[in-house]
Amino acid sequence: MNVRGVGKPGKAARPRGRTQFNLRGRLGLVAGALGLCSLALVGRAVDLQIIDNDFYRQQGDARFLREIPIPTSRGMITDRNGEPLAVSSPVESIWGNPQELLKAPDRLPELARALGVPTEQLTRKLGQRSDKEFVYLKRRINPDEARAILAHDIPGVASQREFRRFYPQGEALAHVLGFTNIDDRGQEGVELAFDDWLRGTPGAKKVIRDRRGRIVENVDLVRAAQPGRDLTLSIDRRIQYLTYRELKRALLETGASSASAVVLDIATGEVLAMANLPSYNPNAVDGSRRDAHRNRAVTDVVEPGSTMKPVTIAAGLAAGVVTPDTLIDTRPGWMPNGRYRTTDTHNYGVLTVTGVITKSSNVGAAKVAHRLSDRQFYDFVRRFGYGRAPHSGFPGESSGVLPPPSRWSGTSKQTMAYGYGLSATPLQIAQVYAAFANDGRMIAPTFVKGQPNPPTQVLDPRIAHEVMRMMQTVTEPGGTATQAAILGYHVAGKTGTARMASGGGYARRYVSLFAGVVPVEHPRFSMAVVVSDPDPGRRGYYGGSVSGPVFHNVMQGALRLMDVPPDDIETWLAAQARAQGVGSAGAGIAAAGAPAATGAAAGAVHEPAQRVPAATGVRP
Repeated sequence: MNVRGVGKPGKAARPRGRTQFNLRGRLGLVAGALGLCSLALVGRAVDLQIIDNDFYRQQGDARFLREIPIPTSRGMITDRNGEPLAVSSPVESIWGNPQELLKAPDRLPELARALGVPTEQLTRKLGQRSDKEFVYLKRRINPDEARAILAHDIPGVASQREFRRFYPQGEALAHVLGFTNIDDRGQEGVELAFDDWLRGTPGAKKVIRDRRGRIVENVDLVRAAQPGRDLTLSIDRRIQYLTYRELKRALLETGASSASAVVLDIATGEVLAMANLPSYNPNAVDGSRRDAHRNRAVTDVVEPGSTMKPVTIAAGLAAGVVTPDTLIDTRPGWMPNGRYRTTDTHNYGVLTVTGVITKSSNVGAAKVAHRLSDRQFYDFVRRFGYGRAPHSGFPGESSGVLPPPSRWSGTSKQTMAYGYGLSATPLQIAQVYAAFANDGRMIAPTFVKGQPNPPTQVLDPRIAHEVMRMMQTVTEPGGTATQAAILGYHVAGKTGTARMASGGGYARRYVSLFAGVVPVEHPRFSMAVVVSDPDPGRRGYYGGSVSGPVFHNVMQGALRLMDVPPDDIETWLAAQARAQGVGSAGAGIAAAGAPAATGAAAGAVHEPAQRVPAATGVRP
């Protein structure tokens, strides 16, 4: 009997509707898929890293590759003998990454203590620049101080090299040199005038930095740094110091408010010294004393007073209307000046033209000017540089004021003859006296040693010599500036005392001036000294007693420093003989070193100061 559904013995029955499971096939399929994926990944990696990697390289570089500047030192400034006047010293500046620092606010108090600033201030500074990656935290500090800050190992804090300017002469040369700002750019004086020459060109390099800002690798030099070029000035630091010291002494002894002085080399026009008071420390400049930053010798003008009289006399000599021996009647010591008077301190009677200079007679100078036409007088004064910039190259130099004849009143020429109604800087006055000493040749002043300056003939040499001889009498017994005399040397000069303008008139405050040349036989130095608003109760206010001693002390030192031979041996020998006659070595030294006191004892004559032009509205 057959039973349905019973198969052959030993064989299992296969379920209907199912396929047999193929493990080997499936493994092959998975392996193939993985292989294809791997091949695709390798291909993509090759594409990204080798074939088309510019985008991702740029993205990576943007996070770690930086182009940083290579700082370069500013050129050194030296005096004419190679002594350093301005040098750049390496310093460090601490900077930070605000984005990195703000991630660790718990480290900010520690950083603030290291920087020496309040935590609130540092937090506010970083918060205001939270979208930046660079901010200065402390600039131009000592490298040791920078290392102490970095030793805290605060993420996002690093340092970079910079340079800071130092001025060894300090206040004595501040107005000539000027100073630089925190970015080492010239702001005043020579530093500003020659900024392009001194500054140099910073370099640049590409580096890789880690997240803390530290340089991991130097990648490439973009451009090499070019250091600034050195500059040799015409200044002699020894004469500069003498000038500054004597000006400071004059302010202390006279109670003046300010003072300026300029020393020129007559043959070259080089500025050997230029000092002003009050001064400032260029190593620690602040904004509290901006007025003290001004170089008054170049930017500020004064009415030249009686220092103008040699120019007036030279104009008369050049026009042939007078000679050194022409007699001028100054009686009775005054003359009309419109509604006012031109007066002398004394009635000098009849003077020669030389005597007008010796006694500093306003009346005499005015009468010489009256012999000239307005155009003759104006053109001659203009030829000497008044009313024109001296072209020294110094920033902000003033041209002074010399109004043309079309703007003159009926008394303008008369007051200009003795130094009112026009104005000039101390540098311009020193330049005029250098022209007298240089055979009538005027040279533009310069602050750079060896800079060629072709002279301009402004006066006949013969007339220049005559004026020099006249000015020599000013420092001799009977003149107005015996305190400017220097034993063993002939000194030619002229005092000046001008009242200070105030509110459309003239106040009873004074400017004391002295301008001179030494030695007369072979002139080397021209110097102008201007002292403003001295206290009349101390040493008076006349140029001979206030500014004359400054000239004496500075020039006496300069002559010795420069080994200038004396041109008045007879006077020196006579002083030695008198000293030996006293029989005391100490007295001999005193006599040999104090000719100014001897002159003062002989009785100095003062130039008049109360010469007020009609236009001022102030009665004499």
